[in-house]
Amino acid sequence: VSLLRSDIESQKERVVTEEEWLQKWEMGNIGFHKEQRHPLLQKYLDVLLNGRSGLRIFFPLCGKAVEMKWLADMGHTVVGVEVSEQAVKEFFSDHSLPYCEEPVPEISGAKMFQSTSGNISLYCCSIYDLSSSIIGKFDGVWDRGALVAVNPCDRQRYASLMINLVEKNSSYLLVTVSYDPNKHKGPPFYVPESEIKSLFGNCCEIRCLEKVDDFSERHRQWGLDYFLEVLYLLKFVA
Repeated sequence: VSLLRSDIESQKERVVTEEEWLQKWEMGNIGFHKEQRHPLLQKYLDVLLNGRSGLRIFFPLCGKAVEMKWLADMGHTVVGVEVSEQAVKEFFSDHSLPYCEEPVPEISGAKMFQSTSGNISLYCCSIYDLSSSIIGKFDGVWDRGALVAVNPCDRQRYASLMINLVEKNSSYLLVTVSYDPNKHKGPPFYVPESEIKSLFGNCCEIRCLEKVDDFSERHRQWGLDYFLEVLYLLKFVA
């Protein structure tokens, strides 16, 4: 599909506030949450792990993603960030996981929720408040519903942060969505491959692994006639 410059421009000014995201969780308007493990993560898990065990894996804008528990149970350490405290608490209650809650000294008003076993730590704050000095660096990233949820005007800031948070030799699995951006204002926002190259291309190898038809009734109601999930592997080589 050849897209005109205006297609990418059509969402450029769109801003979704933190309050709107909190409200989505309060109202249960969370069509983006998947109850089952994401098939693309299951299929490409080996690519993310790359034969390594005991990794630190980052879930940006994690919501209550079920894959966090799955990876922690495999022996990895999972760190997520999410603006909605409700989402974080629901994650622990959905999985019957005991946790403790503590303030984050470096970030005013932020809280960190950690499973009692210590292998899942979820930060409740704006992702832009985080840095590697607060949460360390990661061997792997699962980014599904994060880059595509970030306001288009904040993408550069988001990408710079993510680059700062990954170790050399890390693998970053990134899921974007493809649809006609003139027919839906987002989120999720349309992020073309050219944009991924301009955001990340100067510090990692980018490979498109798969495109999957994810069209559903929900997307039809948005006025769309196609909706794809596109999976990329970003390899941060040493």
